[in-house]
Amino acid sequence: MDSQDTKQNGYTEVHGPVAGIFLEKTKEKITIYQAMKKRLLKPGTALALLEAQAATVGIIDPINNKILPVADAVKEGIVGPEMREKLLTAEKAISGYVDPYTNQIISVFQAIQKDVIPRDYGLRLLEAQIATQGLFDPTEKKSLSVESAIQKGYYEKGLLNDQMSELKVYYNPSSQENLNYQNLLEKCTVEHDTGLLLLPVCITFKGLRRGISSTELFESKIIDKEIFDDLQQGKTTTQDVLLMETVKEYLEGKGSIAGIAVLSSNERMSIYQAMKQRILMPGTALVLLEAQAATGFMIDPVENKKFTVDEAIKNNLVGPEYHAKLRSAERAVTGYKDPYTGETISLFQALTKELIVKEHGIRLLEAQIATGGIIDPINSHRLPTEVAFKRGYFDEKLNAILEDSGDDTKGFFDPNTEENLTYLQLMERCVTDPVTGLCLLPLLGKSDGLNFNFIDYQTKMVFKEEKVKVTCGKYMGMTVSLWELLMSEYFDEQQRQDIIQKYRQGKLNIKMIITTVMEIIEKSVKTTKVVFEGIRETVTATQLVEADIITKDVLEDLEKGKKSVKDVIEDENVNVFLQGKDSIAGILLPDSQIMTIYQAKQKGKLMPGTALILLEAQAATGFIIDPIGNRKFSVDDAVKAKIVGADVCQKLRSAEKAVTGYKDPYDGKIISLFQAMQKDLILKDHGIRLLEAQIATGGIIDPVNSHRIPVHVAYKRGYFNEEMNQILSDPSDDTKGFFDPNTQENLTYLQLMERCVKDPSTGVRVESTKKVMSIYKAKTKGLLAPGTSLVLLEAQAATGFVIDPVNNKKLSVEEAVAQGVVGRGIIDPVHSHRVPVQVAYERGYFDEEMNQILSDPDDDTKGFFDPNTQENLTYLQLVERCITDPITGLSLLPLRK
Repeated sequence: MDSQDTKQNGYTEVHGPVAGIFLEKTKEKITIYQAMKKRLLKPGTALALLEAQAATVGIIDPINNKILPVADAVKEGIVGPEMREKLLTAEKAISGYVDPYTNQIISVFQAIQKDVIPRDYGLRLLEAQIATQGLFDPTEKKSLSVESAIQKGYYEKGLLNDQMSELKVYYNPSSQENLNYQNLLEKCTVEHDTGLLLLPVCITFKGLRRGISSTELFESKIIDKEIFDDLQQGKTTTQDVLLMETVKEYLEGKGSIAGIAVLSSNERMSIYQAMKQRILMPGTALVLLEAQAATGFMIDPVENKKFTVDEAIKNNLVGPEYHAKLRSAERAVTGYKDPYTGETISLFQALTKELIVKEHGIRLLEAQIATGGIIDPINSHRLPTEVAFKRGYFDEKLNAILEDSGDDTKGFFDPNTEENLTYLQLMERCVTDPVTGLCLLPLLGKSDGLNFNFIDYQTKMVFKEEKVKVTCGKYMGMTVSLWELLMSEYFDEQQRQDIIQKYRQGKLNIKMIITTVMEIIEKSVKTTKVVFEGIRETVTATQLVEADIITKDVLEDLEKGKKSVKDVIEDENVNVFLQGKDSIAGILLPDSQIMTIYQAKQKGKLMPGTALILLEAQAATGFIIDPIGNRKFSVDDAVKAKIVGADVCQKLRSAEKAVTGYKDPYDGKIISLFQAMQKDLILKDHGIRLLEAQIATGGIIDPVNSHRIPVHVAYKRGYFNEEMNQILSDPSDDTKGFFDPNTQENLTYLQLMERCVKDPSTGVRVESTKKVMSIYKAKTKGLLAPGTSLVLLEAQAATGFVIDPVNNKKLSVEEAVAQGVVGRGIIDPVHSHRVPVQVAYERGYFDEEMNQILSDPDDDTKGFFDPNTQENLTYLQLVERCITDPITGLSLLPLRK
């Protein structure tokens, strides 16, 4: 990434940033801002792309092929006024930042070093410069090579690399993956006439790991020509196509065995939990978990959530001892690396090349077929069998082996009957959870008879084979299985159980059930109110259209029942205006204890003034927060619940009016925070502070309609204006109304939020204090996973000592245990000294083969885990990511927010 070589894209040399978006469907070219407004780009990605423009050449108008300064781009409507402040900051990557200590002009790299800009943000701008025009010298107003920048102190060798998670902020809607800027540039096409780089955006569907184009679905025979043409012409939508069961099964699968159903207690539990409770044997549990990994995702059957293997470890769904085995099985989804060509190959191809053990490969392949089809790891979806044959992902010989289920293919175990079965046979013995629709392996007690709390496989298949033409709701005009309808959001658990029970008891036949199901759907569509939960009151879909938060098309779909409220709020662009982003919820102490802001004030951890301002910001952005119980309160309810004391009640009620509205003393109408400032009903400094907190947490609050609104709508409604935008865009001491107790600095609310961390258990944002702690302490505080901490401690012991970073001492394992730096159970394998490699060869401590293995790091030698990026690394790679404690000189692993 540090190389300054000319970039290549096809046959054209590329030097510019991403200039705009190319819509493959209509062959239309649009600006990045227009793409965001059309909801083709996520707001965060659009902003990051525009910041990259501002930090390299200026804001690009790709329609008229013009480059403009940020201020002019806002005037001409190339970008919206709500982005002005952030883009002006990014533009300083060219004009230069001002050193707060010397008032000299400094570069991006120097601004990072002096904490003028956040590190992650600065690294992103540096990457954009390197990937396009080169690093910029703001004093001499010219681009530099990386080497020249290093010599001038404008860069540092090895600062950026392709694997850094901080850089992967650009969401590519076509592939549905987060990329760094360099990788995103490689996805762009060059416009022939102008030489501009345009990011192609096509109609995509969500695959197992990345987006899938409609063309790929057509070529894979998952959709036919008629559906493909309708998609291109806009006659049908991706949402409509995803409702088709065959398409859904190729994209999502039919569902693997998600967990265990203990019939005697009606309890659902994960496979790993069942093993830990000794309900399942470890070997049985492992093959079931490997089947999950190899068919798409690890599943939490209690919370009904899906995870990649790394996410499952992070969320404690499975233990770290299974990490390597499950990552290996997951390659059946993501692909194996051909050691001869370096290409990504499928499970079957890896089996053919003997890269995996035959029995293991057959077991995973059979699980894929049983859950919907063989997975194409390149295109990230399942395939019809004939297409899998064509692509070389399967053959007749193996198909015959799997169809003739002999002992060789029975790789799974039924704990109830103690038989070896194929995955399909085991699935046929499973039940369906009526709450989640997930497939669960039932564990039968000796006296367990009929259980109507779960749905048996045979009933499920009868309902799946029965097709129904639907006349209303989201399936209107489609022919759908009775099973799909029963498991849709129109029915709750009780209704499903009731219908299934009556069917199994012979009280209802299929014809009667179809009539009942259609009546329930029709009633639901007619009676369901299309309302959203606002900050204090409910919000109608019409209000959201008027605020330019949803389109008229979405409103029509809601009214017809084709879309539900749940569908709409899953769009983060909509949800942020309804729920906002979290304000600073509490305080994180050096010993990892979390406190409410009021508690921190009472215990002398925060100055009263600092605490009051933070609480006012909570009240003015929606709610007073209890970060321990993860609960939200109005001010009066917070006082009752003793989250805050009566001594601050009046001041917080006043701040809360920024949400509920102020009363205009002249006409009695409800007015907004900004209007109250204009009418001098509140002090200007106080109002600016609350307004800035609202903008930092999702947008200005409309107290009349009880939701946040986009900036351009706030202008129209008189809730904001250009002058106030300008004041907030240029943070001076007047707008820095918040105080960082760690650094004693005055900051804006946004700047203070950037210094906070998220509590992993509740997801709330808490203000932290910096602290060095031992690896063992980090584990006991839940900051490191047990498996990660163990391998790090083992690595310390294997290098001679266990390290106490707080007291800067090297200890033997015995001393470390005695002093509480580690728990009991670590073995010290080192009793001597290190030797040169040559001497190690001579003494038989090392050989050429092992040297070769360690010299070529692959997944087998990456035995260490980076909790920040979720990557497996060698110890050397992990050490390279550490920071040096300036006081002790020790290497410390930084845990990022």
